[in-house]
Amino acid sequence: MAVINPGKFVREVRREIVQVTWPTRRETVISTIMVFVMVALASVFFLLVDQIFSWIIQIILRLG
Repeated sequence: MAVINPGKFVREVRREIVQVTWPTRRETVISTIMVFVMVALASVFFLLVDQIFSWIIQIILRLG
């Protein structure tokens, strides 16, 4: 079993965190807005598809 050195682990984590490219506030806001827009578009799309399927099924059941 490997021996884990907590001090070495913390130093390696700090070294990796320094290398991370963090997004700016503007990038974060734009990404958040894009997510909300895509969720709204997907919601409308699935609402329309659901309504079309519901309409088709009602027509089929009336024929039967």
